Parts: sequence; C-alpha cells; structure tokens
Amino acid sequence: MKTLFLPLLLSLGLLASSSAWSQPPATLLGGACSGGPDAPLTEAASGRTFVLDYPCDLKPGEDVTVILNLHGAGSNERYQRAYFPAWELKEKYRLVIATPHSPVRRWSQDDDAYLQAITDAVINAVGQEHVKAFWLVGHSQGGLTSRRLVCTPFFADKVDGFVSLSGGRLGGAAERSPGAGRPVQADAPPPRTPGAPATASISIPSEPGCDFSHIYETGEHEIVSLPTTSTRAEQLHCAARVRQEDVIDTEAGRTYDSGSQNPGTREWGLLPRPGTAQVYEYPGCANGRVVADIVRLDKGHTEGLEPMITERIIGLMTR
Repeated sequence: MKTLFLPLLLSLGLLASSSAWSQPPATLLGGACSGGPDAPLTEAASGRTFVLDYPCDLKPGEDVTVILNLHGAGSNERYQRAYFPAWELKEKYRLVIATPHSPVRRWSQDDDAYLQAITDAVINAVGQEHVKAFWLVGHSQGGLTSRRLVCTPFFADKVDGFVSLSGGRLGGAAERSPGAGRPVQADAPPPRTPGAPATASISIPSEPGCDFSHIYETGEHEIVSLPTTSTRAEQLHCAARVRQEDVIDTEAGRTYDSGSQNPGTREWGLLPRPGTAQVYEYPGCANGRVVADIVRLDKGHTEGLEPMITERIIGLMTR
C-alpha cells in the first residue's frame, strides 16, 4: 500500500509546491492593466482622473520602472499616450505609467498637488522598495513642467531621470528654429492685435541642480542645431559625446496635430511617417546616470514618436 501510494503523494506534493510558487497578477489601484483613456482612475483628493498602464502579468513585489507622463499645452492624456506610446512596451520593460490630464490643457502650480498625489498613490501601490527607477516624461509644456518639478522638495528624492520630448534641453539649450510655433491656419479668425505673433513666447525655467539622468528628444526642424556639449554631462562627469547607431523606423508614429494642417509646417509637424533618428550619448556618467540627445530627422514638434525610437528611449531609461 505504501509503495503504491508513494508516487501519488509525491506528485501531490510537487503540485502543491508548484502552486505555491505561482502568484496571481497584481492589480494596481483597482484599475485594469490596460484600461486606457476609456477607463481612467480617479485621484481621490482632487476628484480628477488619470490613466494608469502596468504589466498585465505584474507579480506582487516585482521591481518596476514608474513613469509620470505629462502632455503639452493644448493637449490631453489621449494625445500624450499616443505621442509617447510607452504603454505598448510595459510588459517587456516592466513599466508602470501614469498619464494625467489638465482640464485647462496646460500645467501650472495649481496642478502640483494633483501630480504629487498620483505619484504617491502609484509608488505606494507598487511599494517604494520595488520602484527600480522613477522618471518624469513630458512633451512640450509638459517637458517644461517636468523641468520645473524635478528638483522640488517632493520630487527631488524620488526622480531618477527626466525625458524632455521637445520640451527644452538641459545642459545648454538648442536654439529654436525661426519657424517654430503653431502655424496660423487658413480658416483661423484674425488676431485681436494686428501683427501679433501666432504663439506666445515660452518662459524657460532655470536649470535644475539636483542629481538625475536627462534624455532630450526633438524633431530636426524644431531647432537650428543640436549643441555638441552638455553642462549636465559635465556635472555628472560623463565622457565626451558619442554618436550611436541611428534608429530606423519603418512604421509611422501613432498621432499628429490634425487641427494644424491647413496648412501644416515641417517645424510644427506634418502627418505621421516612418523616419530615422540620430542618437548621441555621453557615456560613463557618475552613479550610472544617463545623458543623451536624440534628433528625429525631418520631423517637427507634434508628430508622435515612432515605435523603434520609443523603444530606444525606454531602453535608455531602464538599463
């Protein structure tokens, strides 16, 4: 009898041991892993919503990279999620991405408490000890806002890096192209003041001084030229700039500014197209920091990032 039942008991024991190893996927803040903009979460204190994306196979206690992904002025969370589609790589690179929304479509200090509350909620849900890295990512005015926030008391000890998507370069600004700015449309009403510029001037915050990685991305037609040096790289004791292999995308990006194509301009951005991006990195930075510049050739301000260059940026953020 013992001989007959021993294989069965051993088999049951192995099954019990195996089941103890497998854990159900985690659920963060009660939201679906890929709910998207149609299933937003609500930040309790403000009552405002945000989109949360995380790996659908996320295990409790798993280390992840957390991203706060800010849209630009006149934009929203739907556009930003398509402009920088990091959510498509959340399983591969173990990303938790919060994409908030400003109801006035522009960020100000009035939004800081809301952004802080989202950050706290996501980090607490993941577990502080399981945040491998925390990055601010912002397009245009969202980049300027990230720049303003990065060294504030709340974020300074949390942020590991800042990705500026056409939102200004740290370490030496790239001169803007003379044609940069939203184009005046053929059916637009006349300006209130004759001769007034189509867009207001942009106020650039001062250079932040705390310790973090910095990745700058821009369209070729937005700038006159890319600086060849970086004071940010010098502060982090990085080596001289090295041009990496170009990133060639055969697929177009996911979005563009459809409301500014009458006519569109190459500086502001045309229709989505495949493209090539030049990547420059300052290697050997202190404390494992990353400093890199990326120029998307023949692209403007509003054309969404193509899949391969999106992945290259995520790779720099998570290595």
